[in-house]
Amino acid sequence: MSRRTRTGASVVKTEEQWREQLSPQQYAVLRDGATERAGTGRYAHSHEPGVYKCAGCGAALFSSETKYDSGTGWPSFSAPVDEAAVQNVPDRGLLGMRTEVRCRSCASHLGHVFRDGPRPTRLRFCMNSAALELAEDRPAECG
Repeated sequence: MSRRTRTGASVVKTEEQWREQLSPQQYAVLRDGATERAGTGRYAHSHEPGVYKCAGCGAALFSSETKYDSGTGWPSFSAPVDEAAVQNVPDRGLLGMRTEVRCRSCASHLGHVFRDGPRPTRLRFCMNSAALELAEDRPAECG
């Protein structure tokens, strides 16, 4: 059973369902808490406008308006679209004490948050590209 299984998540799937839906890299990140190598993710240097959604369940997580180049090699954001969209969880791993960020809807691992970001939040949500899907902003069609 994945360590991402959590009570309270509104999107609940079996591990088989997650494996069928996600690529092997997405599964490793979202369900097993892996981290992609710096600079390798498709959104690390993206400047496209839109909303970054959870690759596991489609919940809106971050806006391109809060995305910035942190110099770390991972997509970084100063704030989520809504504080209720993410859950911060203590992470006591090999790298010491950090704060893991999970999607509140499906409990998938997204990345970590650090207190070295830009004003006004001073937060750096350092996310894995594999955990995100960009829904690009498109002009409304006239009807």
